[in-house]
Amino acid sequence: MNPDLGKDTTGTATGLSGLTTGSPSSRTLDSLSHIVREVSLAASLEEVLQVIVVQTRKVMAVDVCSVYLTESDGSHVLMATQGLHPEAVGLVRLISREGLVGLVAERAEPVNLENAAAHPRFKFIPGSGEEPFRAFLGVPVLHQRELLGVLVVQQQAARQFTEADVSFLFTLAAQLGGVIAHARASGVLQKPKGGRNGDASERYLTGIAGAPGVALGKGVVIYSAADLDTVPERQAVDAGEEERVFRLAVAHVSREMQSLGNHLERSLANEYRALFKAYAMLAGSHSLVEATVERIRAGEWAPSALSAVIKEQAKRLETMEDPYLRERANDLREIGRRILAYLQNAAPVNLEYPEDTILVGENLTAMDLAEVPIKRLVGVLSAHGSGFSHVAILAHAMGIPAIMGISTGNLGQLDQRELILDGYQGRVYLEPSAPVRREFARLAREERQFTEDLKCLRELPAKTPDGFQVHLYANIGLLADTEPSLAAGAEGVGLYRTELPFMVRDRFPTEEEQYAMYRQLLQAFAPSPVVLRVLDVGGDKFLPYFSIREANPFLGWRGIRVVLDHPEIFLTQVRAALRAAEGLNNLSLLLPMISSVSEVEEATRLVRQAYEELENEGIEVAWPCMGAMIEVPAAVYQVEALARRVDFLSVGTNDLAQYLMAVDRSNERVAGLYNSLHPAVLAAILKIVEAGRRQHKPVSVCGEMAGEPTATILLLGMGVDNLSVTAGDLPRVKWVIRNFSQQHAKELLNRALQEEKPEPIYQMLCQALDAAGLGGLIRVGK
Repeated sequence: MNPDLGKDTTGTATGLSGLTTGSPSSRTLDSLSHIVREVSLAASLEEVLQVIVVQTRKVMAVDVCSVYLTESDGSHVLMATQGLHPEAVGLVRLISREGLVGLVAERAEPVNLENAAAHPRFKFIPGSGEEPFRAFLGVPVLHQRELLGVLVVQQQAARQFTEADVSFLFTLAAQLGGVIAHARASGVLQKPKGGRNGDASERYLTGIAGAPGVALGKGVVIYSAADLDTVPERQAVDAGEEERVFRLAVAHVSREMQSLGNHLERSLANEYRALFKAYAMLAGSHSLVEATVERIRAGEWAPSALSAVIKEQAKRLETMEDPYLRERANDLREIGRRILAYLQNAAPVNLEYPEDTILVGENLTAMDLAEVPIKRLVGVLSAHGSGFSHVAILAHAMGIPAIMGISTGNLGQLDQRELILDGYQGRVYLEPSAPVRREFARLAREERQFTEDLKCLRELPAKTPDGFQVHLYANIGLLADTEPSLAAGAEGVGLYRTELPFMVRDRFPTEEEQYAMYRQLLQAFAPSPVVLRVLDVGGDKFLPYFSIREANPFLGWRGIRVVLDHPEIFLTQVRAALRAAEGLNNLSLLLPMISSVSEVEEATRLVRQAYEELENEGIEVAWPCMGAMIEVPAAVYQVEALARRVDFLSVGTNDLAQYLMAVDRSNERVAGLYNSLHPAVLAAILKIVEAGRRQHKPVSVCGEMAGEPTATILLLGMGVDNLSVTAGDLPRVKWVIRNFSQQHAKELLNRALQEEKPEPIYQMLCQALDAAGLGGLIRVGK
């Protein structure tokens, strides 16, 4: 490290004034907290920057505090200052690596100089007003590894700033990074005088991909006329009348929920009737109604009684560690707002929905989505929520791109603005430039055209030019996926995620309810095989009525561990599945999250128990094929032993890559590290395939990797028997298989296995697709 960087030789108290006397840590923390609070109240980035420079100058007792923002070309523009000439803001610009600011940016670490003018990188800028200042301390402003700017303090007297000074400024810079990143994405960044505002293509917000696809449209921000937080507390004039009107309101909203369910009935499968039935039940639930009535009878008027009960019950849900249960707090508030609107004789705000509506809201619910004319809805954007939100599940079922968990300061700014949703990467582009708009419009057209062109492949086998055949199956989450999967030419179901029908209910489905669902699916694909994965909850999937509270759910009670600990759940599901396959004999059972041989043996024993019970009841059932999901590193190293105990292996690439790389894909701070082409992931999959071949057991690959055209080449080279993908991905994967010989794929696999990083592997595969005339797959694939 350069001796000038982060150096402290004086140990004096001249830098932080009062901060280094008394209790430095507490005073520093108090000052930071005060600045952060002021920053949170600022209405714009310009105000944020002004708060930073004014308060930092005051707290650190320095002569100057300035913020330079870094543009796309690497130049650094003075955007706020306290101590330099105000006219210099927006005019002072340093090119990349120029001056001491450039040195901080280049090194991405603090530069602490006693006499800045003596440093060889010092650059004097006439008119800036920095002539008399000698001491210099600059720290980088970073966000997710990207340099956003430089925060600088200066002082007339020659001095070296203390370690406490450096730490304080560094902490402030960390706080500033997220604010600048959001402002840049939102397009609220002030344009420098005489300069550019950066590349418009960089103006996007990042959230969680809730449903895949690309959408171009106009934002429509929804809001409620009834605000539970602003209801005044009043006494009831006539408690009996208040109770009567309240019960009428509850009945009205319950009917409204049923009506919304009927509105969507043609677009969604039958199980979503249960969802809106659950909403109707929630509106009229005993706990909600009786708690409100109790307050009314105690003398409170209905609106404030309802408000108090809704907030109390929602707060209780929000304290749950279950993400799914926390999501239900939003549903409860929406129900409360609708009841309150009726009480106030104020119907929900009537919005106009353009033909290309992108629905935007703080906490969108399934009811919000249901109110938009189906043909006008092209995308969904929610500031809060996750992939477990009912709105995300609904959007996916309807084929509408959705992005959840967008952190914004003010969603209102998105109303009536042109937006682009990239549901594959979880990005929202705001007021995109013409080139960006044209590019995404072209992408959307290509996706539609691709889908149309590839229909001709429906009846053709997924066979390479040199004769190697791969069976292509569909991933099914809901019965609504059945028709698109059959239309795409799926040879069966490689993965039926049975947890989704469990998630949209308010209780465990009965054996008869499960039987009806499984029977419908098995009949739809008969005689083709259907792989039914037994209930897989925990980790990132939760049931509202079956709480799992853990500090680290991904390493906790999930998958096969849950159902083995609750054999009554497992036996009910297996009995329903075996009965549903009667006379069809196309059922396979898949065991999730297997980490030991004993788990397979115990699960097999329970399946045998269910099988014998049904035989004793006189039901003619067939013994199903049984498979194990290989998605835990321990299973990779015991794959040979596992293969001897099952009929097939299924590689869950999403979790396998996540566990191998220790990356939570839903965590935006580390999601960028996730890469299914990582050499360790490829080596693990190859080991599994080779073990299956030695034991003469077929190996299937499911998860996102199976549907990626680039990864398909490598899986083809490994000799994977089956791929299980979404209906939208299936034609593209088939096109790759029919245009690549397995011999060519093996050659590319061997080259990939020599690499130590995923990036060269991806580049090589893209070049191979381009050379084969399949470059379009790179642009429209995930």
